[in-house]
Amino acid sequence: MESTAGQNVRDTLPEGLGTAIRDTAEDIAALLRQCTDMEGHVPGSEWTVGEAAAHLAQANELMADLAAGNARPYGDGTPQSLAAANEQALAAFDERAAEPLAAMIVEQADACLKALDEGAADGTVFTPLGPMSPVVLGSYLLTHMLGHGYDLARALRRPHMIDRARVGLTLPFMLTVMPRVTDTARTTGLTARYAIRLWGGERFGVTLDDGAVSVEAQPSARPDCTIHIEPVTFLLMALGRRGQGSALSQGRILVTGRKPWLAPRFPGLFKAP
Repeated sequence: MESTAGQNVRDTLPEGLGTAIRDTAEDIAALLRQCTDMEGHVPGSEWTVGEAAAHLAQANELMADLAAGNARPYGDGTPQSLAAANEQALAAFDERAAEPLAAMIVEQADACLKALDEGAADGTVFTPLGPMSPVVLGSYLLTHMLGHGYDLARALRRPHMIDRARVGLTLPFMLTVMPRVTDTARTTGLTARYAIRLWGGERFGVTLDDGAVSVEAQPSARPDCTIHIEPVTFLLMALGRRGQGSALSQGRILVTGRKPWLAPRFPGLFKAP
């Protein structure tokens, strides 16, 4: 990868992922270093800025540990268990100052990439959202930082760091985890073929067969419903940071296909952890 982490990362991770992880960690650190009130509220969350930053620092450390091949139980993958694990971890970690947390976020992102470079967790990595390859773990790290980095940017009234290129690099994680975060109460009995096309080129398919969900890197040749969506909007909706109403009204989502009425149901088929 294009970094000091070594040539092997360049061979194992998607092009640009290492740089995106480092740049996102640095962007978040820069936000925190400009913050004068770590007790400020994060919109849409019960956390303060300090608590959100502490969670990010801890999560990056967790990812680095997993990448190094160390087992770290952390909930059972359900939103409720992950929320409980987050609160327990925060209660045991009292750092809330901007500079130490900024440094830890960057250091642990680098540590995760270094572990991936060294191949310490060769094969399957067991994460809070189930088993993943090391490549998907790297994408998970980026996705998690982008979600909470967006929250911090909103709290501090600064520009966020999500862009089309970084969204594309979240897809290995997103495609892996979508079947694991399905809301079975909403998918039961539903049979449909979706094609999701991000503006700029990325695409994938989601098939529901009487409620069973599968995700494919290439969409069906004859989908029932095709959702064309602006990439940043896609990620924010997938992470529960934005609803579809305003995105539709602003023209950031376009729908085609034989059954366009399936489109409004799609976001609700999944629960963001």
